[in-house]
Amino acid sequence: MTLENVITDLAQLEALYGPAAPRSIAKEINHINDEYRAFIEAAPFMAVATVGLQGLDCSPRGEDGSVVQIVDEKTIRFADRRGNNRLDTLRNIVGDNRIALLFLVPGIGETMRINGRASISVSVDLLEMFAVEGKLPKTVVEVKVEQVYFQCSKALVRSGLWQIDKHVTPTDVPSAGQMLEATAVDDFDGRKYDQESNPRYLDELW
Repeated sequence: MTLENVITDLAQLEALYGPAAPRSIAKEINHINDEYRAFIEAAPFMAVATVGLQGLDCSPRGEDGSVVQIVDEKTIRFADRRGNNRLDTLRNIVGDNRIALLFLVPGIGETMRINGRASISVSVDLLEMFAVEGKLPKTVVEVKVEQVYFQCSKALVRSGLWQIDKHVTPTDVPSAGQMLEATAVDDFDGRKYDQESNPRYLDELW
């Protein structure tokens, strides 16, 4: 099926939506002020978007506490914890240092956005600052802030993300094992993977 009535022109797009609300422009600043800092430090989770030679990537990051450390009004840092070693985010940063972050605070409708430029460090001093239970991350990502602004709560209100009565049970969606088995080209046991995954995750969090 061919998509019809496709918008291909910025003037057409802007005519359709009209001008941005003045306060939606004014809330964007080029540094982290005290109020934005308090919001960011309350966020244990963020999505990290990058772009590189291999394409785009958007990856989740989470911590037990603030997901980033704020160094100053123009600088934040976060640890790259243990994962699957795809290294999509880090590969992209090496090729193109543009980065975008979206912060979520449990129970809060607003989200916070930071756009900036990233670099990857293996400085021992920095790694030790992010140690958990004696375990160091392999790298620390530093972001130089260029834009900061918050997003209103409409998306989270519409989705009901924080409403307990809208939370699904694990059996309502395919498990990790089921999804891996569906894409595997070898003899993969999805049920066994699921049975072993929880203790493995706990052991490999940091």
